[in-house]
Amino acid sequence: MALEPLAATSEQFVRSAVAAGMRATDALAAYRRVFREGRADDPRIALPEPAITARHDEGRTAKFTLRCADGLETESVLIPMPHGEAWSYTLCLSSQVGCAMGCTFCETAQMGLLRSLACAEIVAQWFAARHRIGLAPNNIVFMGMGEPMDNLDSVLAAIEVLCDPNGAAMAPSRIAVSTVGHLAGIARFGEFVSRPGFRRVNLAVSVNAPNDAIRSSIMPINRGAPMKLLREALLRFPMRRGGAFLVEYVLIPGVNDAPEHCDELCAWLRPLRCSLNVIPYNPRRDSPWRAPEESEISAFVERALANGQFVKRRVTRGRTVMGACGQLGNPSIRRRRFLASAPDGRPDRAAVQEQRGDGAAAFAAPMHRAAVTVEGRPT
Repeated sequence: MALEPLAATSEQFVRSAVAAGMRATDALAAYRRVFREGRADDPRIALPEPAITARHDEGRTAKFTLRCADGLETESVLIPMPHGEAWSYTLCLSSQVGCAMGCTFCETAQMGLLRSLACAEIVAQWFAARHRIGLAPNNIVFMGMGEPMDNLDSVLAAIEVLCDPNGAAMAPSRIAVSTVGHLAGIARFGEFVSRPGFRRVNLAVSVNAPNDAIRSSIMPINRGAPMKLLREALLRFPMRRGGAFLVEYVLIPGVNDAPEHCDELCAWLRPLRCSLNVIPYNPRRDSPWRAPEESEISAFVERALANGQFVKRRVTRGRTVMGACGQLGNPSIRRRRFLASAPDGRPDRAAVQEQRGDGAAAFAAPMHRAAVTVEGRPT
C-alpha cells in the first residue's frame, strides 16, 4: 500500500503507515522528514517529484506551473513581502484547473473548469515552493485558479495538512480562503472555522461591484446569489472576536470605479466588520478593459476613506508575467468540454459533461485609515 503524506495529516498518515507494517515512531519521523526536508527514504511512501514545467519571474515574484499526473497543469505564485532589509513570501494556491464561475474580468474563467484538484495536488504546490524552488511561504492564500468553495472537501483537507504541526506547520491565521460568493460554501466554511484550532483561518470575499446590476454583468454567480443574500450569509458567519472579512474589489475603469459606485459599495459594507481591499484591475488576455491609472485608484480609495471605510490598496506584483490577481490560466484552453470530478477530485472521464460559468482582513479590526498591501497577503 502506497502512503501519501501530502494527502494526510500526521495522525492519518501514522494510522495508515502502521496498518502497512511501519512502527508509529518511524512513520511520524518519515512524515516530518517529507515536510521538513523534502524527501522520503521509505519505498512505501509515495512522494512524486513535482513536475515544475515553467517558471516566470518578475523581480522577486515567481509564478510556477506544475504538471499533474493526467497532464493538466496548475499555476501558483510566490509573492514577495518586504520587511525592512529582509523578504518573506505569500503563496497563492490554486484549488482547481480552470474555473466554472465565469467572471468576465478573470483570465482563469476563460479556461472554463477542467477539474478540481485533490488534497495532495493542492499541498504539492506548497511542497514545490518550499523544497524545489526553495522559498518557504509565510502566508497562504487560496486565490489562484478556481473557486475554493466549489472544491471545499479538498481545500479543507489541504488546510488541515498545511496546519499540521508535524508537517508544514502553517499558522491558521496565515491562511486565507477567497470566494466569489458561494453561499453554501460560506456556510460550510463557517462550520470549519468554528472547530478548535481553525478559528483564525480567514475568509475573503470577492465583491467587485456596488450593486446587483453591475455585479451580475461581470460575475454570473450574482444572478443566483445576489448581494442581499451574500451580505446575509456574511452576517451569519461565525466571525471570531476581533476578526474581519477581507472584501476584495477589483477596480475596473468605466465599470465600477465612479464616485457613486464607491458610496454605494460603502453603504452595502457598513453592517459588516471588514476591510476593503481595492485591487487595480490586471487585464486578462484580450481584455476589453485597461488597467486603472494611479489617479483613479487614489480617488476611489480616498472616497472610501471619506465614507468611513477601512481600506487597503493592493500593490500589484507579477502583472508582466500574467501572475497578478485574475491573470492565472492556460491560454491554450478556452471553453473545452469540462470533466466532472470524482469524489477524490480526480477527473471522472466516464462522466464528461458541459458546465456553464453562470453558477446560480485585511484580517484585523477595521480602522478609519488607508493601508497598502500586496497581492492577497493576510495580516
